[in-house]
Amino acid sequence: MSKAKQTVVVAGGGIGGLSAALALAKKGYAVTVLEQAPQFGEIGAGIQIGPNAFHAMDWLGIGDAGRAKAVYIDKLIMMDGMSGDQIAAIPIDQPFRDRFKNPYAVIHRADLHGVLYDGCRAHPDVTLVNNERVVAYETTATGAKVVTEAGNTYAGDAVVGADGVRSKIREQMTGGDNLRLSGHVAYRAVLPIEDMPEDLRWNAATLWAGPKCHMVHYPLQGWKTFNLVATFVTDIENVGSNEPGTPEEVLSRFGNIVPRARKLLEVPKAWRRWVLADRDPIENWTDGNVVLLGDAAHPTHQYFAQGACMALEDAVCLGHELERHDGDFNAAFLAYQTARIPRAYRVVLSSRELGRVYHAQGVERLVRNQWLGSKSPTQFYDSLEWLYGGNGLTV
Repeated sequence: MSKAKQTVVVAGGGIGGLSAALALAKKGYAVTVLEQAPQFGEIGAGIQIGPNAFHAMDWLGIGDAGRAKAVYIDKLIMMDGMSGDQIAAIPIDQPFRDRFKNPYAVIHRADLHGVLYDGCRAHPDVTLVNNERVVAYETTATGAKVVTEAGNTYAGDAVVGADGVRSKIREQMTGGDNLRLSGHVAYRAVLPIEDMPEDLRWNAATLWAGPKCHMVHYPLQGWKTFNLVATFVTDIENVGSNEPGTPEEVLSRFGNIVPRARKLLEVPKAWRRWVLADRDPIENWTDGNVVLLGDAAHPTHQYFAQGACMALEDAVCLGHELERHDGDFNAAFLAYQTARIPRAYRVVLSSRELGRVYHAQGVERLVRNQWLGSKSPTQFYDSLEWLYGGNGLTV
């Protein structure tokens, strides 16, 4: 008689939760994913994915499907929004791919989520359940269980908390650490290609840096659309996400930007607004057979373009450690956090610093421009080796 599969309950059906489910199912676990929304899906728009994310996607068996949905840009460009001059351009063509063994690309968040969803739905050991918002967990003599807002209980040998930046699993585990407001708000829009000014239809992820503001644009969905994000310093204190925003507010914060860039901000008739927040690093992500993953463990700002990438890496590492520890959840979870905490929080802390770099003004702006403008492609690649050169399995 064959041994029964060990079972894992995953709280959260976003990119992190589905990645975890796929990673664990590939290692022989029976996984149930609980998603609070009426249906599985993603909000948001475009995201950038580096070689490390493709390493993880390949390990999960969805690399080719992800590549088919991505747009392969030629460069990462930073422009000085006040002068209109190019500060730096990092080529991410074949030499970049040869060095890091995978491309740098952009993809619609919903497309990446869809690839993961299809992978989970096709796996016989993954069960997907929607309309179930996890509100609490409990460790048990045989594993762990969660309770949902509807009053239902789901028990397993272990629980993975992948329930996002406002994670209930983390809240209970830590006693309720607070979100850390960045003082920045991001307005997002997706433009049909015909609405994108022709002189800005670049095959690049382009950042226009201004005083206390910046904007980013790049092509998506086979060049059918362009992703546009405008971010600025604000005193907004409520932590909202996916709220309607006004064109007037965006334009009022970009008064010092050159007309060539500012005219792009006049195109969207509707924006969605996110107040940006992360959390301070914590030293522990586990409680017995319960563990945190993705934004529940290490929510980060968008500036390093690594939020989804880190969640994918988390999932790969978690599956690897469970295999290495032969299904001993407690030992595997402790090894996983030992491997992941330094790397994930390096991204979190680096992202905070990048916000300051992007929004530099006065003398800091001049220093930034000279510093970045003097770097060669090889020097840029060297500075990213720690991030793109590995697969997240080791420290």
